[in-house]
Parts: sequence; C-alpha cells; structure tokens
Amino acid sequence: MSAVGVEFETRARDGGYRFIAGLDEVGRGALAGPVVAAAVILDPEAPLPIGLDDSKKLSAGERERIAGELRQMVLAYSYGVVTPEEIDRINILQATRRAMLEASRALDPKPDYLLIDALQLKETGLPQQAIIRGDAISASIAAASVIAKTYRDQLMRDYDSIYPHYGFARHVGYGTRTHLAAIAAHGACPIHRRSFRGVLPGAP
Repeated sequence: MSAVGVEFETRARDGGYRFIAGLDEVGRGALAGPVVAAAVILDPEAPLPIGLDDSKKLSAGERERIAGELRQMVLAYSYGVVTPEEIDRINILQATRRAMLEASRALDPKPDYLLIDALQLKETGLPQQAIIRGDAISASIAAASVIAKTYRDQLMRDYDSIYPHYGFARHVGYGTRTHLAAIAAHGACPIHRRSFRGVLPGAP
C-alpha cells in the first residue's frame, strides 16, 4: 500500500503558505536524452488520483492514467528540461538542479514553498524542504515524479523514431544490455551523454 500522503503539504499550509510545489526529476542515470524535472502544485480541495505513488513503483499504464488525472486537477504544473549537451558541459548534478529551477520558475501561480526530492534549491530564495525519498512519501513530489516520467518517456519515444537503432522507446535511454550493444554497434548518436561511462570509449 502506498505511503504517499499530504503531511508535508499540510504542515506547510498550516505555516501560512498557499502554493506548495513538489519537485522531482527523472533521467538522471540515463546514458541518453535530457534530464527532466517537473514541479506540481496540488489543489488541496481535490482528491488525489487513486494509486498515486513514486513513478518507479507504477506500471507504464498506471503512470499515464495518473498523469492524465493530475494534469486535469492540479493548480499548476511545469517542466524543466536540460539537454545532453548541457549535461556534458556542467555535469549531471548541476543539470538536475537547473532543470528543477526551470520547472519551479515556470509555475503559474508562483510557488511560495517548495518540497523537493533530496535536493535543496537555495537559488530560488523560497522557503523549502528537501525530503529524502520524497517521491515515496509526499503527494506533491510523487505527482511531480509521475508528470516528469511520462513527459520524458514520450520525448524518448519521439527520439526513437529519429534514431531507430538504439531502442529508446523500450529503455528510454538507460544503460541496458541491448542499449550498450547498440552503442557498440552504431556509436553514439546526438542525444547520447558523451561524458557518461559506456557511451564513448575511454569515457570516465
């Protein structure tokens, strides 16, 4: 049974905050494609989608259903996307932070409090709480994880039609055996992260 709830959101609301955004990212460990963050402000008057949980615990069908419901009922959601080229230039941690900042700044209404999976974003100047494994316990962060995951998965399916040799629709850029074999056979394509081990010969 899911342990996702609204305890953190309720505590922030009791502290006088109104627009509480959950933030999470997906694609941090992939060998190809962007890192994507989502920010979500839940409507405290609306019921949570049945089965809402950390996106990694959900089937693809469950994620799509829940994401569709969330997009209809939340107060706001937004994305931040950082390209493979930028990931190679600034490293994956900084790229993850940049994606989260982009997502938080794109929200309308603007958030006045952030609940973030594992990271802190001091650059926003907003009061915030970093929650370890937040996507498994905070409804706002779980919602962000589902929104980000479904958005990135669709991006990778789109890339699959452009670069059909790699199987991006199946593994969405992660380092599976078939993906590594495809890289060995065909070399890296433009959306591969060239600084990641396994993409280029001799990459650290």
